Amino acid sequence: MNSCFTFGGSALRVEIVRTLLAVSLVVGLGWTASVSRTERPSVVFAQQTMASAADSEALATAFADKLIAKMTLEEKIGQMSQVALNAPLDEPLDEMVRKGRVGSFLFITDATEMDRLQHEAVEQSRLHIPLLFGFDVIHGFRTIYPVPLAMASSWDPAVVEHAQAMAAKEARATGIQWTFGPMVDIARDPRWGRVMEGAGEDPFLGSRMAAAQVKGFQGERLGTPDHIMACVKHFAGYGAASGGRDYEESNISDEQLWNVYLPPFHAAVEAGAGSLMSAYMDLNGVPATGNRFLLHEVLRDDWGFKGMVVSDWDSVSSLVTHGFAADDEDAAARAVNAGVDMEMTSHDFRDKLPEAVKSGLVKEATIDAAVEAILVAKYKLGLFKNLYVDPSKTAAQMVTAEQRAAARETATKTAVLLRNEGGLLPLGDKDRKIAVVGMLADSKADIMGSWSLAGHPADSVTVVEGMRKRFGAERISYTKGVEIEREQPSIFDPQFTSPKPVMKSDAEREVEFKHAIALVKQSDVAVLVLGELQSMSGERASRSSLTLPGKQEALLEAAVATGKPVVLVLLGGRPLNISWASEHVGAILEAWYPGTEGGDAIADLLSGDANPGGKLPLAWPRSVGQIPINYARNLTQIPEALNERYWDATSAPLYPFGYGLSYSTFAMTNLKMSAPTVRAGAAMQVSVDVVNTSDRDGDAVVEMYTHQRAGSASRPVRELKGFERVSLKAHETRTVTLALDTRELGFWSPQTHKWGMEPGMFDVWVGDDETAKEHATFEMVAR
Repeated sequence: MNSCFTFGGSALRVEIVRTLLAVSLVVGLGWTASVSRTERPSVVFAQQTMASAADSEALATAFADKLIAKMTLEEKIGQMSQVALNAPLDEPLDEMVRKGRVGSFLFITDATEMDRLQHEAVEQSRLHIPLLFGFDVIHGFRTIYPVPLAMASSWDPAVVEHAQAMAAKEARATGIQWTFGPMVDIARDPRWGRVMEGAGEDPFLGSRMAAAQVKGFQGERLGTPDHIMACVKHFAGYGAASGGRDYEESNISDEQLWNVYLPPFHAAVEAGAGSLMSAYMDLNGVPATGNRFLLHEVLRDDWGFKGMVVSDWDSVSSLVTHGFAADDEDAAARAVNAGVDMEMTSHDFRDKLPEAVKSGLVKEATIDAAVEAILVAKYKLGLFKNLYVDPSKTAAQMVTAEQRAAARETATKTAVLLRNEGGLLPLGDKDRKIAVVGMLADSKADIMGSWSLAGHPADSVTVVEGMRKRFGAERISYTKGVEIEREQPSIFDPQFTSPKPVMKSDAEREVEFKHAIALVKQSDVAVLVLGELQSMSGERASRSSLTLPGKQEALLEAAVATGKPVVLVLLGGRPLNISWASEHVGAILEAWYPGTEGGDAIADLLSGDANPGGKLPLAWPRSVGQIPINYARNLTQIPEALNERYWDATSAPLYPFGYGLSYSTFAMTNLKMSAPTVRAGAAMQVSVDVVNTSDRDGDAVVEMYTHQRAGSASRPVRELKGFERVSLKAHETRTVTLALDTRELGFWSPQTHKWGMEPGMFDVWVGDDETAKEHATFEMVAR
């Protein structure tokens, strides 16, 4: 076994080292071959001594191509195969590794087992190619951070980048090198379960959050120590699933596709994302995993993407289910010809591509291109140089004090204060007795949220625990009041489950309900923690309604009927129907699924130790009947009556896009433009004075919206084109200047069928949500 660590043990390895040395001479790099048996990460191929240009595309491609020339067709297709280790295997694990019949594993978090498999791949397979370990690091690994929709509510890309960098640090310490995130699908239907994984409804905000997450996961470049490769998903249009029903088809006009759904993916590519994932569903009648228009014409030809593309779970074999491919061989051929480089979990590539190549359905050059993308990714990640982690050191790097502090701060910055009548919040010393009510208030699993598969509920701080620590156990009384349960099981129940109801009879449930109301009556203030179980949000967790599950609404109304002040804390991954609460409950805090430190963060917010500053990343509907209710609508007939489109109810959202309160109050005045005109392709400055008019320090988010008055196509009434979150001391005034890049004013025109910046008059508004009042105009002129 150890002979593979010497030049004499492998002629191929000598050839690869020579290749690296030769390439280094061409590009002016210095390489040092290593033969030491004690330097395990660097002994297999070579060790690079120049870091500045180590990841150049030319060097990585030359390395990959030299290796591909040595590979058999079976070994090439092995690199294109990803195997899930949470399901039964159809061949022995170690055998597939030694034979080079697998390029990547997913759903494994055991550092010791990953280390063993990596050694086996490098030391016992013919070509010594390292494995790529992937896992869904969506909003944390062992330490769980707020869900991505919550992160977008921070309106602070730096907060999001840091959170994902911390998540990457834990994941990399176990041996994971690849995450299947960020999800950047625009979602305008909160019934869709996966709305919690994205950044909401707006392409500008979504693009900023996409870039921040890519940078957080990957660092300055692919291969940055303590970071992992991002995989941007789901390309493309998955968030427009018909009726909000997960996996259903998406029918999107060209105008909406280019102007709304594709921009966050483009921003992620521009940020350097190393990989993308094709989507499950049909896009305008063509499955995304077999869609050459998306995977080649847009992604590679138009955007110049050079990374790797992986299918979603079983989505290659599902091309047959779609009625798109005739059989598994046809599915494999269509997927790889469309631009899928690696197949996730199903085995059509492994089992059917060899015959497809022999029959001419697939060219071997196409296989080579796919393998090149995979090997280049592994090379850039440093897997041919720094292969291993030390499993004995992994545990000490999980849920550290640094991680907990970062998770707690992130959770405080992502919460959105929706209502605070009479300054009910923050709670003070006058509120001596506090009743905390709700099943979710003491659920360690549910405060984490969906996609917390590597998290340990025991690590979590619940709302009850956080409140007791902050206010003192003697001031806090708790009971659940009601229990809730998902009607259908979740696909993730075997891996991560919520507590099950324990009350078996109606009599038990009635006694508990009355007990909860009695506690409210005995308190000075009641904090009701209501919402959804973590399993009620996420993949395959779409809903037909947005009501509070179970009898939570009845519990809330009964608590308010006592006359005691009531604070509603919402836990969940989507807007819920709180129309009644918005008129009758004193204070409402949307905490989303805040993660491991959620209980402490919520206690910080309710006590005033932290000041809410989050803003909604999507408009909040009053009812399901209003969906979709995104703010960026086009002006049509009777523009003065935009909120009177229904005769039986207002058509205005309950809370607008960008909305969120604070314990501080702010005013924005004195809007100024740097010039009355700007040339297309140039930038201008938009400034406004922001005043903290209160006695409390706090954060304000300055939001800038524009509208193009005329052009080759109608443009939305308002579009977000800039924002900045700023911290202001009590009574502080600050001039905030936002850059307005005219390229952001360009759009894909359904008339010209191309993207462009069209000269004309523009409106600009600045304020604290999409109803901003400060207004000015400018003209964009031709270059």
